Amino acid sequence: MAVERGLMQGGYPEEELLPELAIPVDDLGPDFSQGAEVSLAEDGSALVQPSGLEDEVVVDAGVYEHNANLAEALESGAMASVASDLLASYKDDLISRAPWEKVYEKGLELLGQDIEAEENRSEPFEGASGVTHPILVEAATAFQAQAYKELLPAGGPVDTAIKGLKTIEIEKQASRIKEFMNYQITEVMEDYDPGMDQMLGFLPLAGSTFKKVYYDAGCNEPRSDFLPAQDLVVPYGTVHLRKAPRATHRLSMTDNEVKKLQLSGFYRDVELPEGADTTEPDKVDDKTDETAGQEKGHLGENRLLLEMHAEVDLEGFEDRDGLGEPTGLKLPYIITIDYATSKVLAIRRNWKENDPYRKKRDFFVHYKFMPGLGFYGFGFFHILGGLGRASTAILRQLIDAGTLANLPGGFKAKGLRVRDEDEPINPGEFREIDVPGGNIRDAVIPLPYKEPSQTLNLLLGSLVEAGRRLTSISDPNTHDVNSQAPVGTTVALLERGTRVMSAIHKRLHRAQKIEFKLLAAVFAENLPQEYPYQVEGAPQSIMAQDFDGRVDIIPISDPNIFSMSQRIALAQNSLQIAQSNPELHNLHEAYKRMYLALGVADVDGLLPPPPPPPPPMDPAQENAALVNGTNPAVFPEQNHESHIINHIALAEVALMGQSPAATGSLLAHCLSHVSHMARKKVEEENRRVQEEVLPQMQQEMQNNAQQMQLAVQMGAIPPEQAQQNMAAMQQQMQSVQTGVSPEETESRVAEAQEELTRWVIDKLSSVNPQMDDPLVAIRQRELDLRAEKQENDESKDEQRIALDKRKLTQQAAEALARIESSEEIAEDRDATNRERIAVQREGLRRRTSGN
Repeated sequence: MAVERGLMQGGYPEEELLPELAIPVDDLGPDFSQGAEVSLAEDGSALVQPSGLEDEVVVDAGVYEHNANLAEALESGAMASVASDLLASYKDDLISRAPWEKVYEKGLELLGQDIEAEENRSEPFEGASGVTHPILVEAATAFQAQAYKELLPAGGPVDTAIKGLKTIEIEKQASRIKEFMNYQITEVMEDYDPGMDQMLGFLPLAGSTFKKVYYDAGCNEPRSDFLPAQDLVVPYGTVHLRKAPRATHRLSMTDNEVKKLQLSGFYRDVELPEGADTTEPDKVDDKTDETAGQEKGHLGENRLLLEMHAEVDLEGFEDRDGLGEPTGLKLPYIITIDYATSKVLAIRRNWKENDPYRKKRDFFVHYKFMPGLGFYGFGFFHILGGLGRASTAILRQLIDAGTLANLPGGFKAKGLRVRDEDEPINPGEFREIDVPGGNIRDAVIPLPYKEPSQTLNLLLGSLVEAGRRLTSISDPNTHDVNSQAPVGTTVALLERGTRVMSAIHKRLHRAQKIEFKLLAAVFAENLPQEYPYQVEGAPQSIMAQDFDGRVDIIPISDPNIFSMSQRIALAQNSLQIAQSNPELHNLHEAYKRMYLALGVADVDGLLPPPPPPPPPMDPAQENAALVNGTNPAVFPEQNHESHIINHIALAEVALMGQSPAATGSLLAHCLSHVSHMARKKVEEENRRVQEEVLPQMQQEMQNNAQQMQLAVQMGAIPPEQAQQNMAAMQQQMQSVQTGVSPEETESRVAEAQEELTRWVIDKLSSVNPQMDDPLVAIRQRELDLRAEKQENDESKDEQRIALDKRKLTQQAAEALARIESSEEIAEDRDATNRERIAVQREGLRRRTSGN
């Protein structure tokens, strides 16, 4: 807006400099229509700017906290511009999903909940049947009952899985997280169970429902609220909720609830009109209220707020580059707008405070029944809508036909009178008739009403059966499966009858996993950082450390099993396989899984505990077992060297030399100790390097760094050499810090095992010459063959290297010969060209002299 004009330097007085600024206003542009103001600077320059220009308000973004309401900082004009753009985008999003809303609205009529409309039907005749076929209600009820039990069991819906290496410490941490989250969901969050129950009722009908996971600061509690599909408006072309450019949550609040949030500082304190109808006309909401029997006037006092999760380039809080210039990049914000007045109530940043990438935070979880053509999923309204309408139409025709057949109408002759003709004739009653003359049959002609059609009845049954097959709402017929049938046949039958529901259950399992991750983040960030109860073997304050990401939080439901009958059938077949080969299976675990599939409580009280593993033996007990020809188990924590020495002493007994079985057991047992001893030796060496050598290397590196720095200052060594030396030492120390790789560790263990094996065999041979057991000979032969193979491999490597050298020498000689040949050819060509040029010159000279 300002124009800076340089003036002549030289100390001219002010009255002499000002005339130099006499510039026509028209030449300065339209911003100077009201004149110009001139101000002189100390360096002799002048600043020319339009008259009447107000100072630009610059927002200092650093003053406001990360979670502050930025609507308090923006000017009304900037907020009005933001609200206008977002409201226009919101209306475009509503238009984009209009076809989905239309199907949803029409589908609500198929539920048959409008009793008044059904009772007052006058088409095709007064009192015609208005009953609705319950195929949609049956499918939705069956799905809701099945999914509710699987996704929200009595013990809690949360399970945990450990990422990476499992240790006792991490397993205890996973157990604490699982217990705490299930405690919060089942005991503390009282609205979670009813909300989940209601959501699973809406989901099969609408095709999409949502959960909003957040921390309610007003109630001081975590929330996971159910949102009907119509209350979250997203562009219909969005592929995934996380990638949506904006998501609008339509909040319906009373004026008093809005006032509470304004007084608490969560919303901006602006005046909003009271008593007016501030809700938005919505056909889906109106039809839902009508289906539920709720009057529209009951919600007339509610105010509609739009909580928009969108990306906006907010004036005064722009994204800036390293030079402080705005980049134009839109950042994620949560902006709440009052729909009736278009006033902005709150603007808050929607990324974590320390996130350098400012990634959008997720609050919504999309539960999808079946994939649709756009963002919103398909439900039974979309899948069974046509079958529901056809079934309803046929059912009404059958009922109307039965009604007309039971209460027929017709024509009667004029003048025929029946006493009390308006009252129906009761069974066993004879009523008097005044007949003008003739036969009564000739005076009364009934219309030819037919009985309900059997064809329509069969067609209705076919439509209902088709709908049931399409939705797989019935449980798999496990009673039809032969108990002696192969397991593959049983699994194939189960899969054939449950493919549709299995895919739906996997989508719900994936959505619930996302919900639990968001809920765990809410617990970790907002709840008190200690457990509300005593935990086993740890302090209560360990909760702050448990939610560190090492434990993955997952639903307890199985994504591949969604019904009790399916679970029982699989467990039963697993038990049959285990019983057929008991030596290959753990029968105790197979029976336990069968009882768990049946839902039997206190399984451990029914089954005896599995036998405990054998305890470690001392050397004397192992010697006794070896004399009897058995090989006792070896445990890592034993003193292997002491055991081997005691077993070598046993070899001096003459009885051991006379019993091949005892000799073999003794040797095999000693080699088991050798295996554990070698691994323990390598691990102790690695640990010693980490604990002793590494600190020494660090100290030596510090001393060397000081000495090299002093040498560089004195000019003894160049700086480049000092840097190379330091880099080499850093690389060596880094390799020590990293530790030995698993491959190198296994190689060292194999070398140690070979060395210890030779030592054990030598000892056994020296103490008992009768130890010429075939097993010892075989082992010795294996070692000899391994050494011979190593020598052969080394010889082959030397021969291969010599052959490669000869090949390289031959290739170099051939290349040199080709170069020499090329040079000779080039020289011959050069000589030929020179002779040809000389001949041409001689011919040219002769022709010139002849002329």
